[in-house]
Amino acid sequence: MFKKLLVAIMAFCAAAAFAAVDVNKADAAALDSVKGIGPGISTKIIDERKKGNYKDWNDFITRVQGVGDTNAAKFSAEGLTVNGSGFKGAAVAPAAAPAKKDEKPATKADEKKAEAKPAAAAAAAASAPAKDVKADPKAEAKAKKDAEKKAKAEEKAKKDEEAKAKADADKKAKADAKAKKADDAKAKDAKKDEKPAAKDEKKDAKADAAKPAASAAAKK
Repeated sequence: MFKKLLVAIMAFCAAAAFAAVDVNKADAAALDSVKGIGPGISTKIIDERKKGNYKDWNDFITRVQGVGDTNAAKFSAEGLTVNGSGFKGAAVAPAAAPAKKDEKPATKADEKKAEAKPAAAAAAAASAPAKDVKADPKAEAKAKKDAEKKAKAEEKAKKDEEAKAKADADKKAKADAKAKKADDAKAKDAKKDEKPAAKDEKKDAKADAAKPAASAAAKK
């Protein structure tokens, strides 16, 4: 009988401890067990708490983004406290009164039920999906627009670079063709100049050969 009474007292204590959760003492799992607080908010609470404990509910609301008076009242009603106090006098989940000696001992079914409640609540809190922070449509639209703008700028830069490379290649090809044409013309002109010079030399040679013969004929 004493064993049953002890189990009942422990179950009540566990339920009471589960009901009241202080933001300055609770870990992430305990904070998540409070209805309305998910991993997102509990993470913010713990991160902000590292800078210093919360003085009161007003300090808590001011420092934790996403928690206002309405949420604070709901959290308080679900057992959340700040330094043991509820939000604006909201009732804090009372601790269970110790079992009286003259009360009827709890049956095995009651004991199992009392033990199962905290375990079930803890399991539900652990399996609860993370609450996503509501996305800001304007921020998403701006991010999308910026990404598209960046992609267009990169595409334009790539096209400009390709166009410049092509223009440079065309310019070089034209310059090479022009230089080759000039060289060909120069070589052609040089060849033309060579032919008259050869003719003149041949003519001069014939003239030089005819001079002695003309002199001999004149002497006769």
